[in-house]
Amino acid sequence: MPRHRLIVILGPTAVGKTALSIGLARHLGTEILSGDSMLVYRGLDIGSAKPTVEERMGIIHHLIDIREPWEGYNVVDFKTEAEQVIAEINAKGKIPILAGGTGLYVKSLLEGYRFNERAADEGYRQHLEELARLHGREYVLGMLAKEDPDAGARLHVNDFRRIVRALEVAASGEEHISRQKAWEEEGTLSYDAYVIGLRRDRQKLYERINRRVDVMVSEGLFEETERLLQQGITRDMQAMKGIGYREAVMFLEGSASREEAVEKIKLSTRHFAKRQMTWYRKMPYIHWYDIDGLAEEKLLSMVSGDLEGYFGQM
Repeated sequence: MPRHRLIVILGPTAVGKTALSIGLARHLGTEILSGDSMLVYRGLDIGSAKPTVEERMGIIHHLIDIREPWEGYNVVDFKTEAEQVIAEINAKGKIPILAGGTGLYVKSLLEGYRFNERAADEGYRQHLEELARLHGREYVLGMLAKEDPDAGARLHVNDFRRIVRALEVAASGEEHISRQKAWEEEGTLSYDAYVIGLRRDRQKLYERINRRVDVMVSEGLFEETERLLQQGITRDMQAMKGIGYREAVMFLEGSASREEAVEKIKLSTRHFAKRQMTWYRKMPYIHWYDIDGLAEEKLLSMVSGDLEGYFGQM
């Protein structure tokens, strides 16, 4: 059975994925699906850098605004829903564009991860939460680093839910994620995919990140966060743990000044961009494009030509 076709656009935050994905979708007459774990939440618009209705330019976008802020969302949800959307768009004779942001999400989809779910051990989870209260989350992350060094290095100390989940899996002796043998043994992706990677000089990327944060603040990031809190969305909910929102909460609760919160957002976003590039280095099938000084029209022309060379007439 032939694999479904897929175009993927990856790259660190603020590199320029949104502009290329929309330009390419208009050129090809196709649809976009988001690979960003924060864009799924309704009402979290500014801090997630969600493309506005105007920016989408009439292009259909999938997997955006599909969850309420108090709902959970994980890689299993993404993979299941993305697979369905990709199949539906292929059935229309179009090649969908996945504009990615969350490395694990996109990697799991392309490489065909299978997930072994098990019921959480509530007692063990409460034990870990108590240790975090007594000794700090860094202590629990250190426990994970001893049990599973890869997971310990990959997870951020603030991503406590995933730290706990990884320790549960390690304690049970079960593998949480396995991969299809096709990728492991044959190097075959689950999709007939052309994977585009956008990259910039690190300093130029950091300057773009800093400017983006300043724009977010001027457009009302702190006001958006305050409105969410007033609606009953708490800082402990998954949606509010995203970069930008958690720092805005610190300011609103008085544990940081406005200037300190803005600088923390910039620093956290720069660190996030570095972690994203670490993920992408595990994906040798990415076709990289260095785009510093490259006009959007020129990039679109280059990518379109390469896609035609790969897929043939589209």
